[in-house]
This record gives sequence, structure tokens and C-alpha cells, in this order.
Amino acid sequence: MPTILCIETGSNVCSVALGNEKGILGVKEVCDEKAHSSLLNVLINDLCNEKKVTLPEIDAVAVSKGPGSYTGLRIGVSMAKGICYAISKPLIAVGSLESMVYGIDDYINVNQFGREEVFLCPMIDARRMEVYTALFNFQKHPLTEVKALVVDGSTFESRLKSKKVVFFGNGAAKCREVISNTNAMFVDDFSPSARFMLPLAMLAYEEKDFKDVAYFEPFYLKNFVAVKGKNKVLPSQK
Repeated sequence: MPTILCIETGSNVCSVALGNEKGILGVKEVCDEKAHSSLLNVLINDLCNEKKVTLPEIDAVAVSKGPGSYTGLRIGVSMAKGICYAISKPLIAVGSLESMVYGIDDYINVNQFGREEVFLCPMIDARRMEVYTALFNFQKHPLTEVKALVVDGSTFESRLKSKKVVFFGNGAAKCREVISNTNAMFVDDFSPSARFMLPLAMLAYEEKDFKDVAYFEPFYLKNFVAVKGKNKVLPSQK
């Protein structure tokens, strides 16, 4: 029975979880996008100590591969690769949007809509009016490719004509501001979590779908753009 350490750092949530085929053994997470670099290692150590599991005893490390926060993804992937290298265990990469879809059942009962009457639309904030997103069906299978999408009043208009679309994630609020269709449903309190990664991580482990620890890179989707802060100009002194 493999034990997998899951790491999710692609959003404002820094989250780690331990699990096996029976389910989640434990979770540690903090909702603070500035805490990833300082707290990720602490959360992993605290979780392992709490569950009396040493890192060499785990069978694989799964990490969110993106899309998402450029800095957050780099921190998570770097940590995952470092652990895998140190203990000679395989690396698993899980799509950030895919794992979010596996977590929506914790927030709403999708069955209330009927199996063929709903689309699932996880969204990750990509700044301004842009989100990283994809559409999934009731069975959690992707219907579209992952993409960066600028949200406006016509977003998913054709889909909303025939079925309900459940929007969730920290990018969903942007849609609420511009989409007024009665078939649009918004889940406001949804947060990504490493615990949602476990079903996909277990499947990858069974299929031996492992990544090259030396060369694996996150799926950024967009290039990183540094934003220069505004400098305060001090009056010249004579």
C-alpha cells in the first residue's frame, strides 16, 4: 500500500497531505501566498511528525504542476524534486485544475443537477481579468484544454445556454462580476488543497507515470512577468 506525500502550492494556499489507497492520513495547510517559501518545509515536517512517518518511508511525492502562481509552483516543484532526489523515490505531477475538480464534492453535491446537466469549471486567478481554466464533465473528464482566458460577458455563453456551469476557485469571482446567466453557479469558499491530489496521484503511481526528477518543470502556461514597484521619489537635498 503506497504512501504518497502531496504538495500543492499553485495558488494562495500552501498545502501538504499524506495519503494512501485508503484515503487521506493527514493534512497541513496555510492560506497565505507569501508563506510558501518559509512554511512549506515546516508543514511537511509537522505533518510527518504528527503521523509518525519519516520521509524515507513514503513511496512517492506528488506535486501540483500548474498552471498557477509562477513563484508558488517553483517553490513546490523544487521542494518535491529535492525530497525525491534525497530519498530516491519517484516524482508524480498532478494538474492543478484536475485536482480542484476532485475536490468540488467536498463543497457541493454535484448529483443534485443530474449526471448530464452540469459542467465543472475550476478557475485559478491569473491577475487582472484573466484566469487559468478548463471545462470538465460530471465524471471529471476534461472537455477542453487548459488555457488562460480573459473573462467577459460572453464567457462560456454557449455552454450556459444548455447546461449549468459550476465555477469555483480563486478566479471564479471574476466571472461572478460579468456573468449573469441563471445557469451559472458560483462556489465562493472553495480552496485548492493537497488532499484533492491523492486520487490522481494514486492512479499515476499505479500506472508508473513518473517524472524525471532532474528535468521536470512546472506547467506555467504563461511566461513570468516581473512587475516593477513604484519608487518613491525623495526631494533632492541641497
